[in-house]
Amino acid sequence: MTRLPPALLLIGALVVAATQLTATPAFASPPDPPALTTINSELATIATKAETGSAGYSRDLFPHWSTQSGSCDTREIVLQRDGVDVVTSSTCSATSGNWYSVYDGAWNYASSDVDIDHVVALSEAWGSGASTWTTSKRQQFANSLSDGQLIAVTDNVNASKSDRDAAEWQPPLASYHCTYAKHVVHVKYGWGLSMDSAEKAAIKSMLATC
Repeated sequence: MTRLPPALLLIGALVVAATQLTATPAFASPPDPPALTTINSELATIATKAETGSAGYSRDLFPHWSTQSGSCDTREIVLQRDGVDVVTSSTCSATSGNWYSVYDGAWNYASSDVDIDHVVALSEAWGSGASTWTTSKRQQFANSLSDGQLIAVTDNVNASKSDRDAAEWQPPLASYHCTYAKHVVHVKYGWGLSMDSAEKAAIKSMLATC
């Protein structure tokens, strides 16, 4: 058997090490919301009722971020899914990448500048029906990757949103209002959450821009 020169062996080892450092699993992009006709049908079936408020609410009642695959938790998966040229460490942390925030149209170049937003805020969900759920179901909701509930956005924009609903906060980028409203409707419909009259009116106004 031919023995490779030490220099080639060293190069090969370096290539393997670099692959282990930078390889990023191919996670799916955020699911697109349904067509407007479907969204309008879903909106019509969402109960309109006054919210119960945040009494008894705690973020600890919505455990996140859960482990999703190997050493990757939900936040890390969304960072990979929503980013461009994302490089991860052997423990799944994003060490570099580019993230476009659809809320404000800004590019972010460090994962520390990116938050994973719950499109339907956890406190908002609590007052819209999640207070009656089991902790296990709230955990599923807080880590849901199958709908438009989670999205990587600029951290200070997410902070400005806080736990407000669509009647109290809308993305600064008006061109995203249609998609944002669709996601809110589809998430609330899928999880059986209600809307108060002000939120439903705001959603209808945003859907009118579609």
